[in-house]
Amino acid sequence: MASGTKSTQKETYKTVKTILVSQPKPERSPYYHIEQKWSLQIDWRPFIHVEPVTEKEFRKNRLRPDDFSAIIFTSKNSIEHFFRLCEEMRVKMSMQTKYFCLTEAIANYLQKFIIYRKRKVFVGQRKIHDLHNSFLKHKENEKFLLPCSNLGAKEVVAYLQENECDFQEAMMYRTVASDLSDLSDVTYDVLVFFSPLGIESLYENFPDFKQNNTRLAIFGNSTLKAVEDRGLITNIMAPTPESPSMSMALENYLKKSNI
Repeated sequence: MASGTKSTQKETYKTVKTILVSQPKPERSPYYHIEQKWSLQIDWRPFIHVEPVTEKEFRKNRLRPDDFSAIIFTSKNSIEHFFRLCEEMRVKMSMQTKYFCLTEAIANYLQKFIIYRKRKVFVGQRKIHDLHNSFLKHKENEKFLLPCSNLGAKEVVAYLQENECDFQEAMMYRTVASDLSDLSDVTYDVLVFFSPLGIESLYENFPDFKQNNTRLAIFGNSTLKAVEDRGLITNIMAPTPESPSMSMALENYLKKSNI
């Protein structure tokens, strides 16, 4: 991915004409308004994607989903791949199975796969600790399964171990770098990243990447750390008090760079 001359730590607010967002293109987004308002070109390209663990591969773990009385879901992907493997393995989960979902959005997604009103579903606000009372009530009698990716779910695992829950992790999908080789000769003024994995994918595809004049828009502290670990400069940051969202952060930057 090509760039120009080397940037300095002090922001010079050079004009932005092109932006690449490292996510799939959404149907609706405030970015479309930004693109029109500032006469920009905003492209969308996921830097990472999810690949399923095959049924054959999963069976090597000698695990059956129906051996567990409670399932912990940390994402929509974990729900999708759990029920995919159940179908491929011809496993039918008991009506008595309990489901623990980290957020309401995850719990709502669960309705695509089960008759929600007939099941026992426990919902948190954002973190595993939000479900603490539910775990305390049920941990003595339940055997928990934690569907996850190759990245695991460290915070959840630490909580379950700390509270002496009977649980088993089960890798059901992988988060991997996408092939971006077609972008090798393409230059963007701004690259937008939302996770450390996006930064890893950048370097997996372009090991010799140099930031130069490319500005980096970064969301979240873990992504910021990944950028700093690579010796890169963050030009646009969110969330902050002034810019709680990435779209607002971009807008605030453009007010200075594109005047």
